[in-house]
Amino acid sequence: MKALILYSSRDGQTREIAARIAQTLAPQQLCDVIDLLEAQKVEWAQYDRVLIGASIRYGHFHPALMKFVTQHKAELHQRVSGFFSVNLTARKADKCTPATNAYTHKFLEQSPWQPDCCAVFAGALRYPRYRWFDRVMIQLIMRMTGGETDTSKEVEYTDWNKVAVFAQDFVQLPGKSL
Repeated sequence: MKALILYSSRDGQTREIAARIAQTLAPQQLCDVIDLLEAQKVEWAQYDRVLIGASIRYGHFHPALMKFVTQHKAELHQRVSGFFSVNLTARKADKCTPATNAYTHKFLEQSPWQPDCCAVFAGALRYPRYRWFDRVMIQLIMRMTGGETDTSKEVEYTDWNKVAVFAQDFVQLPGKSL
């Protein structure tokens, strides 16, 4: 059986994290990595594990995330499942766990799906790649939260060791009988 890794990414960091998790699992677990927005018809019988990663933009996950987990709640609960969120707030030590990250905590409270494991990763700040409006808005948010405001910079906050540990924890979770 394989693992399905779904991701919702706005600027690519969540996609990169999903790919790194698949690469980490590769010796032990075959994986398919698919954009959540392109996962309308999942062939669930192929998968015994599902991991979903989603990014935050302006305080919200993409609406497709809640729609997907609501629509596929039964399939997700039948399999070992995990969730990770990616946001810039998680760059702070007191906001980088599912319990302390407001976005992840709120999602888990509202979601009909409760994953077997969960993580929060800091994302990346890619000012030069943003459209003008996003660059200005993110700079304002970063100014308010004490973050990097130099719009010529790109800063990657992702702790890749934390990502690798989460991947290993996920693959070692005991399977469920389908």
